[in-house]
Amino acid sequence: MKNKSGAEYAVSKYKEYTVKKGGIPLLEFLMTAMNGISRNKAKDILMGHGVTVDKKSVSQYDYELQPGMIVRVSRHKRNNELKNKYIKIVYEDKHLVVIEKQPGILSMPAVAQQFSIKTILDEYFMRRHFKCTAHLVHRLDRDTSGLMMYAKSIEVQQILEEHWQEIVTDRRYVAVVSGRMEKEGGTISSWLKDNKAYVTYSSSVDNGGKYAITHYHTLDARDNFSLVELKLETGRKNQIRVHMQDLGHPVIGDVKYGNGSDPIGRLGLHAFRLNFYHPITGDLMSFETSFPTSFAKLFSKKSDF
Repeated sequence: MKNKSGAEYAVSKYKEYTVKKGGIPLLEFLMTAMNGISRNKAKDILMGHGVTVDKKSVSQYDYELQPGMIVRVSRHKRNNELKNKYIKIVYEDKHLVVIEKQPGILSMPAVAQQFSIKTILDEYFMRRHFKCTAHLVHRLDRDTSGLMMYAKSIEVQQILEEHWQEIVTDRRYVAVVSGRMEKEGGTISSWLKDNKAYVTYSSSVDNGGKYAITHYHTLDARDNFSLVELKLETGRKNQIRVHMQDLGHPVIGDVKYGNGSDPIGRLGLHAFRLNFYHPITGDLMSFETSFPTSFAKLFSKKSDF
């Protein structure tokens, strides 16, 4: 999955700069390299995911550059044609699109014509006269927010589905859970299986379901709530929500697997990192979003928990 025409692609679609002096923050480098553009303009380019460093998408203002690194800036205006309260496009090319999803919307319609991210993207593609539709390759629950990827063709969807484990290098979430986590980190694994009512049950022995592995790390712990980073080794339905329930610290706002705690009026789960090898070019793509503001407020210094 190597991009044999990578050099030609870079010349035609990017402005390319080689870093001569190390230790310079990316934002300052862009302002200098691009003929003294304004700080706000440089920030807009970074936030629009229009910059790569050594072929990795970077939006961090203070990302420290080292000598020899290659910084590429897209020549095209990005992501300004879709304005929707439920999703924001963070990356798009002719093969796929990466979006940031808000809570309260389905990834895919459960019945025909149901409102979902797919319907929003399909309408967006149609308005731009693109001959493609959005093809789901992984899901986020209706009330989970964060990063998702959609293919623009069945061929790319099939590549992603068939080689998901090799292509996706890191999927990471942050969750607000009930109670104070006892451990700094660990791993939980079990077999997950749905009953007839579509409730997912966890078993320490093989129950005919799918084996699931979740790694967790406690970022902050208060008396009533904890902030936990989660890395999936497998991507099973309801995996994080059920595994946190198993640990005795269910995700807040979870009406199905929680304990009734709902201090922020939403499910406390957000997919903040998505890293993968591009299914066509083979380039490593890295995306990360900020934690939701409502999560951070629970753990601010003024919080009294």
